[in-house]
Amino acid sequence: MKARVAVFISGSGTNMAALLHASRMPDSEYEIVLVASNDPAAKGLTVAEAEGVPTFALPHKGMARTEHDAAMERAALDAGAQFIALAGYMRILSSEFVSRWEGRMLNIHPSLLPKYRGLHTHERALEAGDSHAGCTVHLVTADLDDGPILGQAKVAILPGDTPDTLGARVLIAEHQLYPRVLNAFVSRTSNPEWLLGELRKRALALPEVEERASHGAPGWRTSGKSGKFFAYFSERHHGETHVALLAKTSGADELAELIERDPDSYYRPAYYGASGWVGIVLNRPGLDWAQVEYWLQRSWRSVAPRRLIASRLAADEY
Repeated sequence: MKARVAVFISGSGTNMAALLHASRMPDSEYEIVLVASNDPAAKGLTVAEAEGVPTFALPHKGMARTEHDAAMERAALDAGAQFIALAGYMRILSSEFVSRWEGRMLNIHPSLLPKYRGLHTHERALEAGDSHAGCTVHLVTADLDDGPILGQAKVAILPGDTPDTLGARVLIAEHQLYPRVLNAFVSRTSNPEWLLGELRKRALALPEVEERASHGAPGWRTSGKSGKFFAYFSERHHGETHVALLAKTSGADELAELIERDPDSYYRPAYYGASGWVGIVLNRPGLDWAQVEYWLQRSWRSVAPRRLIASRLAADEY
């Protein structure tokens, strides 16, 4: 299943068009489900409509920022969007909106961040005497043009360049960069290497935990000679289709109840299931990492020494 992306624009929508056409290539991991704008006259809306993509437009004048953001968000959610790509959307978004889409909203900026946040980026690069300009795709945070960088493309500055000539070449780079970065970003959720890295980070954050391989798979246990395993990483083992976290339940009854209640999230892993271990599917749309952290912590508590549990509880209360 492809990731569903809404694109927000304010003008000609050339980056939107680049994303859209790339989404129709055989190797694309995403589809554009909506193009939305704060300007009903934005030319990009016409392009999207011609390509058969649903559109939404709502002028922001006379509306409170949070009210307009909520309307744009509602249109994206109604279209089933899982991610938002800002492509020349010339509105500063409210912190509430950004918070709700944390980790799921991307933007492209015409400079090599952290250089030249904000406007007039090409003029500033020329004035500084830089050898290169370029563009950056980053995650959106509450601070302007300051989110984690996902990808960059450099563009050489030529003798005699003006902001317009330089900007035209940077725009070509943007059209190449944005679809590639978006494709890689949305496909992370099915990438076992990325999933293992995220799981490892959370498992090793628990007190006195060490990683050890078990039957060729990464596992985590409490440290020391008497340490016990509380979690394993399973990458399609024994012919299964899942990339999963294996964690301890209270037993067969709870395992069966979990699978019956939510078969898309839980399954009975081969071999481990006989001992009451549950598989929590990681390579699924809309994975909630808070759910993963819950199972890691719960499973850890089931094997950790009492002194560690008491210390953990005291730290949580503090």
